[in-house]
Amino acid sequence: MVFGERCGDDARVFYEDLTKYDYQVEDSFTDRESGFYGLSYRPAYIRVNVGWLEAGRPYPTGPVPAAFTEKLKALQAVQWMNVCLGLHECDLCPPDDAPEGNGEVRVPGPPEIAYAAPFLVTHYITAHGYRPPQVFIDAVLAVDLDAWAAARWPEVPFPWVPDDAERMEE
Repeated sequence: MVFGERCGDDARVFYEDLTKYDYQVEDSFTDRESGFYGLSYRPAYIRVNVGWLEAGRPYPTGPVPAAFTEKLKALQAVQWMNVCLGLHECDLCPPDDAPEGNGEVRVPGPPEIAYAAPFLVTHYITAHGYRPPQVFIDAVLAVDLDAWAAARWPEVPFPWVPDDAERMEE
């Protein structure tokens, strides 16, 4: 993948929760502080979809722990993943008030499983009552946020990046 590439002509995607992620072949991280550094690789782990919602498709709703929502927001503040040039507007919101997203978040789960969620997942939870699967909630709560927040280039806030990842530098 080329960093910052346009991810298809239509950034709107829907996937059932806990199905295999196949939207992009590689995973790419971009350094949030500089925006000039990045790395990409073919993941050795299985990526599983969470929170890829679309208007007209049912999704589970219900309360989530406040600690989960706050930690997910904090994870998204330190991880910039699969950022694309195209934007995806929340089509559950009125068009003139729809937030946009253009990236994803990865959360490690059980061995060899990573949860793949769109960057709008926090919005879906807080604005539309979406309730992600409990395994995702548990995985987010298990992340060592201090270690992720302390990651500085060339490290990235995700533990399963292979040593042979292709690194792009300024």
